[in-house]
Amino acid sequence: MSLSAKVEGNTAQSSGAGQSYKDTDIYKCYKRSPYSSIKHSSYFHAYEDLFSSYRGRDITFVEVGILNGGSLFMWREFFGPKARIIGLDFNPAAKRWEQDGFEIHIGDQAKPEFWQELFAKIGNVDILLDDGGHTFEQQIVTVCEALPHVRDGGLIAVEDTHTSYFKDFGYPTPYSFIEWTKVIVDNINSRFPGINQPFSKLPYKDSVFSLHFYESIVGFKIRRDICVPSHPVSNGAPTRQHEDFRNKDSLIGTVEERSNALSRRLAFLRNMPFLWRTLSAAKRVTVTAVGRYYYKARLRRLRHLF
Repeated sequence: MSLSAKVEGNTAQSSGAGQSYKDTDIYKCYKRSPYSSIKHSSYFHAYEDLFSSYRGRDITFVEVGILNGGSLFMWREFFGPKARIIGLDFNPAAKRWEQDGFEIHIGDQAKPEFWQELFAKIGNVDILLDDGGHTFEQQIVTVCEALPHVRDGGLIAVEDTHTSYFKDFGYPTPYSFIEWTKVIVDNINSRFPGINQPFSKLPYKDSVFSLHFYESIVGFKIRRDICVPSHPVSNGAPTRQHEDFRNKDSLIGTVEERSNALSRRLAFLRNMPFLWRTLSAAKRVTVTAVGRYYYKARLRRLRHLF
């Protein structure tokens, strides 16, 4: 059975409504780690939400940023003895954790060539957690380079994404990590037919099935097998052909009604294809223009929600 099938079929261990982060399994593993690790309290619920379905499985887990070593022991206990735990760091001192049975690799996560060499050595992985340098370049390069090497049913998680709002990391800028993830949201939605924008041509929609946003953590769920364009589906049951009330008693509804009435009065033009196509095109242009004006005007009332 594929990893994706196992993950989908496994019931994740919920953190529970109102449960303190101190009551989560991952926090208990964290506290039992024999070496130092610094985390934020909100991370533990996010970890359980993202990672619980992988516990006890034969997976390869990679963490970027492991110098003090404490998180390696936490992940080993949390995922269980079947998990292969790999740590990455820029500081060669991190190699000391090899004596505790962890695979350790040293390199610069901002360099694509480091990732190419790494995956040539370790092969594909199931989970990659980025707790490295937290710069936008490091985070974006890490996700881009890791994506082709994460198995279906796996995921990438980037933490400390609050740096996207820190001035000393370059905020404000359209090139922060969080701004980049917004482009991926657009790209994923371009799987819907008819959306043809510059972001539609980006490759992420072919492997990232969904994004999950938490406070300071973003998760990328990888499911290439279901990253396909959608299409309308009917259950085949009879329909009553009810009138569409979406635009009833509105400006756009009035324009649609009047344009439809005009089309009915000029139905004889169907025998004159050129004139009928011209009339139909004029109708579409008019309704579209009025619709844009109408919806933009209404949306101005929602500005306080943005």
